[in-house]
Amino acid sequence: MIKTTAISEQGEQTIQDFINTLTIHEDLNPKTIKEYASDLKHFIGWFETADLQEEEVLFRIEDVATPTLTRYREAAQKVMELKPTTINRRLITLKRFFEWAASESRILRDPSKPVKLVPEEKVSPRQMTDKEEAALIASAEHGGSIRDHTILIVMFHTGLRTMEVCDLAPGDIQIGKRSGQLRVRSGKRNKQREVPLNATCRAALEKYLASLPPDSPYLFPSEKTGDRLTERALRHLIQKYMKAARLEGLSAHDLRHRFGYVMAENTPLHRLAQIMGHDSLDTTMIYVKATRADLQAEVL
Repeated sequence: MIKTTAISEQGEQTIQDFINTLTIHEDLNPKTIKEYASDLKHFIGWFETADLQEEEVLFRIEDVATPTLTRYREAAQKVMELKPTTINRRLITLKRFFEWAASESRILRDPSKPVKLVPEEKVSPRQMTDKEEAALIASAEHGGSIRDHTILIVMFHTGLRTMEVCDLAPGDIQIGKRSGQLRVRSGKRNKQREVPLNATCRAALEKYLASLPPDSPYLFPSEKTGDRLTERALRHLIQKYMKAARLEGLSAHDLRHRFGYVMAENTPLHRLAQIMGHDSLDTTMIYVKATRADLQAEVL
């Protein structure tokens, strides 16, 4: 294992410049920022000590070439014996770092672009297909209430957990002419976050809100009591429509997974982690990994 507790001042300053840019221009949680800094410190520590030369090697971003990054990837696999998920997360951090460096004209070209991630065992959750999503939506649209139909739309297009859906209040929804967002106040470990609403979700919510009693404390109250819909009741509701749509092997949480897989195709890792309320980028990697595997399978 490479110790990265001591790197050059030059290396530390480069990391700080990158982190400062992220802090100013990206709304990232502190843990994500810390992971970026840690990943870069690990790489720079390896860069400055890997060759074990007598003379001191200082990190200069312009000295990093594609073969350098390839050697780092191989060292992480064979020498450090890191898990593929950890290696890939660090490689993604480096790709984002060098993309930033190129955009800031610190380097002429991005050396990380040709570097591939390492293969991983496929342990990703089951992926719901386009056909299955459409069938589930149709089953609620034709055989359920406007509330139930809107719940499914929101879950498919925001990736919220069942608890987060049940806790939503009408005031958590903000809809403009061309944009909108949803505020999650009861995220995992009570963390708040904001989730953007696409056109499909905005249209469904606008129609639904027009039918919701103005004094309702919850966005999706129980149709029986008017009080908070429980997670158990929500899971039962979703299973009812899955059965009607003749879908098997899926659960309420698979709607969240579906969102993650779809978003991973075009959304940066750090942004997807933020939207989904993940504490660790490693959790978000399951969607990126599966998406890359699907793309590879298509060209075989």
